[in-house]
Amino acid sequence: MNTQSRPRVPTPSIFVVFGAAGDLTKRKLIPALYNLKKQHLLPKQFAIVGVDRGARTEEEFRDYLSEQVPEFIGKDFDKHIWDDLCSRIYLSKADFNDLEAFERLKTRLAQVDQLQGTPGSYLFYLATPPNFFGTIAENLHAVGLSQEQENYWRHIIIEKPFGRDLASAKALNQQLHQSFNEDQIFRIDHYLGKETVQNILAYRFANSTVEPIWNHRYVDHVQITVAESVGVENRASYYEGAGALRDMIPNHLLAVLSVIAMEPPNSFSANALRDEQTKVLRAIKPFAPEDVLTETVRGQYGPGLMHGEQVLGYREEPRINPESKTETFVAMKIMIDSWRWVGVPFYIRTGKRLPGRYTEVAVYYKQAPNAMFRDSPLAHQNMPANKLILRLQPNEGIDMSFNAKIPGPNMNLGNVIMDFHYSDYFGAAPTTGYETLIYDCMNGDATLFKRADNIEVGWEIVEPILDVWGALPARSFPNYVAGTWGPQEAEELLQRDGRQWNACRVCQTE
Repeated sequence: MNTQSRPRVPTPSIFVVFGAAGDLTKRKLIPALYNLKKQHLLPKQFAIVGVDRGARTEEEFRDYLSEQVPEFIGKDFDKHIWDDLCSRIYLSKADFNDLEAFERLKTRLAQVDQLQGTPGSYLFYLATPPNFFGTIAENLHAVGLSQEQENYWRHIIIEKPFGRDLASAKALNQQLHQSFNEDQIFRIDHYLGKETVQNILAYRFANSTVEPIWNHRYVDHVQITVAESVGVENRASYYEGAGALRDMIPNHLLAVLSVIAMEPPNSFSANALRDEQTKVLRAIKPFAPEDVLTETVRGQYGPGLMHGEQVLGYREEPRINPESKTETFVAMKIMIDSWRWVGVPFYIRTGKRLPGRYTEVAVYYKQAPNAMFRDSPLAHQNMPANKLILRLQPNEGIDMSFNAKIPGPNMNLGNVIMDFHYSDYFGAAPTTGYETLIYDCMNGDATLFKRADNIEVGWEIVEPILDVWGALPARSFPNYVAGTWGPQEAEELLQRDGRQWNACRVCQTE
């Protein structure tokens, strides 16, 4: 029997989105708010204020969203719910560098407070290019919109990238802290909003059969894969200046690694959890320059076939330098200097134009001793080790493979898989991946958000790699064909240790 407590509804507030005309707003944020409303998780007194530099009127903005958003909600679209939400959408035009525009925003928010019965609690969502993060925060503070009172709160959400290296990450944190307190700042990583990532915590710490063997005595190694079948699409200008390492490792993959490897926190409070995650990152063995050459791999895709169709190589993509040295694939071996994980390698990889789209964690356990089978046919069999797969996307769930006897007179073993899908057991609610994060931010729960020190430690880990790769540009690009699993060096990274990458059973094409 499942016992569930009903989630509490946040206090009345206004969702203020900067960059309101951008793709993120129509594809993810407004659909997420729609889904929250459908699940009765928005307060009755609620409004949305879009802030953008465009020329649309407020009515035109509502019409634009009414035309665009239903596509991203899908077949569960309910016009009555949308009409009510849409009637609460307002617009404030602003140049993000213009302080007077923020004075006008302040006036507009006060007007909406009167219209919708909200008390002055605002969630500022910065769906803008990162160069505006600090400026917007400073201007909000300058006009008094960052200050909280006893009867209302003010929170600010920023999207990645949180800087492009350690120095810029520290500078951004310092700039944000001049305008907002740390407990008002919510650095969003939508990977941490996925149900399966959160369920890793429940799986590890709520089951007595799991945690006792979650350590170096029983685990041989861990693999974390984030694979994408798409290319750079409409992100060329950003991606060319960032690359796969900056784009994915300090945030998404290290976030997942920290959840997998963290010690049990004293409580499930935000700071207790984030303390343990940061401790894990600080325990990662630093990369010396020679380690970068042997324990990391970079790649760039060339032309190839994707699902029977010819696709361009990265250098042929629109707005990409034809001699680009930007990596679209990264793999590395990480060692954690802690009692729990001593000697256990964590292999992580991410890339574009791979054969499928999926995100998973594969935990390989050590081989079981087979001395008892030495006089049986099993003495000549290769018994696979037990393996746990935590699927983050698609088809969120958990696989466990183990050995069982094949029916018959002889003691022969076969490998079998127990396969758990969340949707089969709990049902599937429509989600963009942002619902939980927006809901938590409204409630002031920072558990699934990055803290300043966590961000900086992530950049400290990758900084030596950035330095070596910057000093020694790749000579072999492109070095993997679109539609394959990356460069051969990534396979060799594991082969040198007598291992190989896990083959995904449920890859999804895009």
